[in-house]
Amino acid sequence: MTAPDDIPVGRQRGTVAELEAIRVAMHRGPGEKATEAQHAKGKSTARERLRLLFDDGRFTEVEGLRRHRASGFGLEDKRPYTDGVVTGWGRVFGRTVFAYAHDFRIFGGSLGEAHAEKIHKIMDMAATAGTPLVGLCDGAGARIQEGVSALAGYGGIFQRNVRNSGVIPQISVVLGPCAGGAAYSPALTDFVFMVRGTSQMFITGPDVVKAVTGEQISQDELGGADAHATLSGVAQFTYADEESCLADVRYLLSFLPANNRELPPSEPGTDRPDRLTPALRDLVPSDAKRAYDVRGVIEEFVDAGEFFEAHEAWAPNVVCALARLDGHVIGIVANQPASLAGVLDIKSSEKAARFVQLCDSFSIPLVTLVDVPGFLPGVEQEHGGIIRHGAKLLYAYCNATVPRVQLILRKAYGGAYIVMDSRSIGSDLSLAWPGNEIAVMGAEGAADVVFRREIAAAADPEFARKQHIKEYREQLMHPYHAAERGLVDDVIDPAETRVRLIDALAVLRTKYVAQPSRKHGNQPQ
Repeated sequence: MTAPDDIPVGRQRGTVAELEAIRVAMHRGPGEKATEAQHAKGKSTARERLRLLFDDGRFTEVEGLRRHRASGFGLEDKRPYTDGVVTGWGRVFGRTVFAYAHDFRIFGGSLGEAHAEKIHKIMDMAATAGTPLVGLCDGAGARIQEGVSALAGYGGIFQRNVRNSGVIPQISVVLGPCAGGAAYSPALTDFVFMVRGTSQMFITGPDVVKAVTGEQISQDELGGADAHATLSGVAQFTYADEESCLADVRYLLSFLPANNRELPPSEPGTDRPDRLTPALRDLVPSDAKRAYDVRGVIEEFVDAGEFFEAHEAWAPNVVCALARLDGHVIGIVANQPASLAGVLDIKSSEKAARFVQLCDSFSIPLVTLVDVPGFLPGVEQEHGGIIRHGAKLLYAYCNATVPRVQLILRKAYGGAYIVMDSRSIGSDLSLAWPGNEIAVMGAEGAADVVFRREIAAAADPEFARKQHIKEYREQLMHPYHAAERGLVDDVIDPAETRVRLIDALAVLRTKYVAQPSRKHGNQPQ
């Protein structure tokens, strides 16, 4: 008996043995010395990382036998399998996820033509299948020996990042160097994870910076995890090691739908939907000038007190987090009185706007917790473009079609009240606690403007000012003023917060908004 195509059985067995030998070489990579060097830096190999990412460490690889076809500069004598990137798919909590992982042991993870084409293919497959894409970045940038072909390869990645934006979740995990043009791909994705001590991202490195500007700075100071988590805002999440980093990549994926045509994954309720939250009656101080941590409020009403905060260290005066209510995913945007009194400024406006857009892209309902004294005043803010950046948040909310519920915890002043998803810009439901103060500005400032002449002419200006402050507060800032005018739908007992939010979002789950026919809006930049 013969094998298919009349190949003798013995020869068929020989070819299988040859295949197994090639696979062993492919999985082994350049050798133990290169692997030890990677481990010595505190970094895992590409395949080790993929095993951490996927359920049971199982991963289906494609184009593992791919090799470059470049010549010159000695490349024709170095043609390793994979060409420095491992691509394929696996499962995360039972759901399919596509991934690519740079192998720093091969050409320093640098991108050449074959390397880029493998990434293009897996990105296209993820888009076609409608599943998330995770990129594990650890590469030295464009492969210099391949010239413009390498640059064109990056262009193809960027174009696919943009085309897939808002269609499938895209997550970048920077686990080593990501320099030059390579840094733009993570910036185009939905989330960026970094590891302290081993991850760096920058357009020009320390040597170039020193040559051009004379500034001396280390790689970590210039583009390390902490720099991007606290200063630039490029990275949403930072970690001490790769294991905890990839564990949270998996956790994040549990909140996200496979694509923009699906709803986020719901889970069986782990918390009673009728659970009251009496602790919220005392958590927020009645004095509007006293600070508190709004994360304590969030912990009280979300399922099991669990939420996943993005950009925790950047623009901390606004909190952006994913959580669940009665098993359903929600996005939370909250002013943070514990930082800058919860004011909106350039960075917090940009942070919240990006998060609102992400939630809207992937059908994640929004809950907005408001306790805001206004926009941060100052020459630096005005010249830095607070008008333009504040408009980003306003645009994001106005453009969002997901269910939107506003909850006013305490104060809501001026334009910042409007921007924080007020009824006037399309919030589906506005709720408020009994201690709410909604006004153009605080009573003190309002009295100084409205009653300026009366105060100046009074025999006792200080007493007159106190009386006018009291008058303004009683007439325009009492808790039911906005409700009487239909700008707040209900004033609720803080203990009912969880119950009321669950009920509101259940009713809005089938919300549909017909959008005007247009190519796209021209949002503020």
